[in-house]
Amino acid sequence: MITLHEKIDVNRPVAEAFAYVADFRTTEQWDSTVISARKLSGGPIGAGTLFEVVCRQPLGSVTLAYTLTHHEPGALLRLHGSSRFFEVDDEIRFTGTATGTRIDYRATFTFQKPLAAIAARFQDGLERMGHESVQGLKRALDDNFPAPALPDSARWADRLVVPALAQFTRAGYNKGKKNWHPVSGWMGDKHVVITGASAGLGLAAAHRLAELGAELTLVIRNESKALELKQAIERESGNNRVRIEIADLSLMSEVDRLVRRLKRIGKPIDVLVNNAGALFNPRRETAEGLEESFALLLLSPYRLTEGLKPLLAGAGSARVINVVSGGMYSQRLDLERLEAPLENYSGSVAYARAKRGLMIVTEEWAKAWAGENIVVNAMHPGWARTPGVKSSLPTFHRLTRPVLRTPEQGADTIVWLATATEAAKTSGKLFLDREPRTTHLIASTRETEQERSALLEALACYRPGMTAGAYRALAG
Repeated sequence: MITLHEKIDVNRPVAEAFAYVADFRTTEQWDSTVISARKLSGGPIGAGTLFEVVCRQPLGSVTLAYTLTHHEPGALLRLHGSSRFFEVDDEIRFTGTATGTRIDYRATFTFQKPLAAIAARFQDGLERMGHESVQGLKRALDDNFPAPALPDSARWADRLVVPALAQFTRAGYNKGKKNWHPVSGWMGDKHVVITGASAGLGLAAAHRLAELGAELTLVIRNESKALELKQAIERESGNNRVRIEIADLSLMSEVDRLVRRLKRIGKPIDVLVNNAGALFNPRRETAEGLEESFALLLLSPYRLTEGLKPLLAGAGSARVINVVSGGMYSQRLDLERLEAPLENYSGSVAYARAKRGLMIVTEEWAKAWAGENIVVNAMHPGWARTPGVKSSLPTFHRLTRPVLRTPEQGADTIVWLATATEAAKTSGKLFLDREPRTTHLIASTRETEQERSALLEALACYRPGMTAGAYRALAG
């Protein structure tokens, strides 16, 4: 039997430190010996929660089945782990200090035969491992990481289209993950609004942010899904601060009504995620006479965010996250075709052009709101296996299915942009896998400053009831 004992002081409140450590999936972030960690049981984290942790060993890896046996919020955690070589009992105590929290971590290893006879030989290595792991936990909770910067590898890849596209796959996600910093940002006092939250990336982000304790307002179109969605998130996360708002965001009248409802409630918005989207084939027009791709993917997030700006400003330090698409790399802004025309219509082109426009809006908001404590960034999820991709791009889905990301992997950068402290240190950027990326892979897709200004003017001039023809003339 070998017992390790480490103490650290961290500059974080007890509740935040406890919540971070109790979710033992975070060991993957702060313990350098951990290859992967996942939660096996359903429901909120508490006594009885099961985890699987895969650790590096000198001659391979070992899988530990962990059970959280004692869960006393703000005070004590006990876990029991077992593997084919040894068992380990962890006891983690939390005590408030004048500047934060003291964490007292004990781990007792009991080795199986025949290793039990030579267990003493492991003492020095285990002590070194334990010290490094707990120092990694301190680094995670002290949460003092630099603003993200475009890495040299991404800068090189972005010069060549094929390597850049390869990073959109699941392999690209796994490669990027190796360089990530821990994320221990506290969401228990944050209000997050997510559009398009009933499936795909929005749903995955909603589940994770609920687990992190955020108060959620989820905007969906289909009222019949509301109760089931709310109950599923609350059941899995144990977080009952989930509200559902019903709105068809392709209709500007409904966007405006949603803005009025949220303003009437008056709750400041710490994070707004503009995620709602769809790819339309064939071309469709809304009841207000607008081409639906333009209405839902560009005009809607513009109008919603502008309308909610007072609630964002009221949060004191807010973040706007616009979900774009790698498809925008193939398109440039076309002011005369903000609404895709009927002739030679392509749903994927209309989608990509709208996302290009949203990227431009992201950059312009970031500049305009720099002094108002509102950070605005965009992200693209890579190629993710979502219901929208499967239904809208069936051939693409069939050909790329082996390399597609899960919805959770696609949504990871949304969660990171909403949560990570360092994500608030930069604005007006495009992110993939938590790293800033170039916004153009092809020189011919670059727009002029005059075109950028004209886009904002066109979006600002739209009013409900304006005919599509009159709007097109104005935008042109």
